[in-house]
Amino acid sequence: MFALPALLVVAAVVLGLVYGRSASVTPPADNDRPLALVPVDAPDAKSESCVRLLQALPGELSSGGDVLHRLRLADPAPDGAAAWGRRDQSVVLRCGLPRPAELTPTSELIAIDKVGWLVLSEPEMDTFITADRQVYVALTVPRGLGTAPIQTISDKIATTLPPRTG
Repeated sequence: MFALPALLVVAAVVLGLVYGRSASVTPPADNDRPLALVPVDAPDAKSESCVRLLQALPGELSSGGDVLHRLRLADPAPDGAAAWGRRDQSVVLRCGLPRPAELTPTSELIAIDKVGWLVLSEPEMDTFITADRQVYVALTVPRGLGTAPIQTISDKIATTLPPRTG
């Protein structure tokens, strides 16, 4: 007689502990925390061109069959920056950078959606830097994410930032 009521009380306590936790008690997913970006020299990051580009950037980028969502940046967020993906593998855009030393009159460029890019490759990532716009924009893409992110960003740059003249 005593065992059944005690068992019901124990079951109620266990169920309350298991199912009674709210989502706010559960630690946030890693992707819910803002992404910290190190500051870099970006003298034109607050320019009208960079502000216009950042406003035109999409909330998502495609990558193969995956969707890369725009990430919140940790404060203090660098001016002219945006990121998509996961905290451990993110696509990062920086606008308003100084002219890269690697960009010379003989640099080999690639064209994507009417935007000229200088490509700097490293073992785990590629950084694409605009070579023909009024401000320099860099997009760093981890290897294995495909070409969709650079294609989408190229389209936004082509329609937002006029080409460099002269």
